[in-house]
Order: sequence, then structure tokens, then C-alpha cells
Amino acid sequence: MSDRPNAFNGLRHLALVVPNLEECERFYVDVMGMKVLRRASKDLVYLTCGNDNLSLGRLKSGEKAGCQYLDHFGFIVDCKEDLEAWYQFMQDSGVPLMDQPHDHSDGARSFHCQDPAGNVVQPLYHPAISGRQMIIA
Repeated sequence: MSDRPNAFNGLRHLALVVPNLEECERFYVDVMGMKVLRRASKDLVYLTCGNDNLSLGRLKSGEKAGCQYLDHFGFIVDCKEDLEAWYQFMQDSGVPLMDQPHDHSDGARSFHCQDPAGNVVQPLYHPAISGRQMIIA
């Protein structure tokens, strides 16, 4: 298996409710490289890349998640080479890939994959925002 590429530098806060909390936590920690920021309870965990916050909450048995029409969410990479490395790493890790890295008309480049709950995640290089490190005070 290939080594994990350089860290993401995007997504400030997103809260998801998932039916398979432990499986999703393993995906975001083991594959995406996020760290556990805080475990609020057995049903709620906060993850981070260092400058953001992803909340994973357990969808209770018999309940439906709210209808929010989420299409996808993205993680920023610093360069096109990092994007290609992430694609290869995810492919080697058996992550469900929806497409291959492709160019956008605005100079961006991305691909899409799915987390264990079926959420669509878009690793993305975008010339207007990639490569900018957020300073945390």
C-alpha cells in the first residue's frame, strides 16, 4: 500500500449523522488522516485536520436523518500532485471511487469517493484556495 499523501487543508466544520458511527470514524481517521479532537459521548465524536471540525453523530435506530439534500463536501489539497497521490492511496485502500481525477474549466482538479455511510467526498485542488495554510492562534 502507498504512503498517505500530504495532509488536507480545508473544510472548516461539517456535522453528519451516520448509521455506522464506528465505521465512519475509522474511515476519516485511518484513511483520510483526521485526528479525534473530542469524544463527547459514545454517540458523538469530533474530528479535525488541525484547522477544522467534523462532527459525526450516531443516527439512532429507527430514526431518519433530516432531509438536507447534501450532494457532496470537499477537502482541499495543496497541489495537483497531492490530489493524484490521494487518488492512488484511496484506490489502494479500497475506498469506493466514483470517478477519476479530472480538470474543471476554472483550473481546479478533483475526484469523488464515498465514505462508509455513502456520503460523497470530493478531494479538490483549486488554484484560488489551495496551498494557503490557515494560521491558528
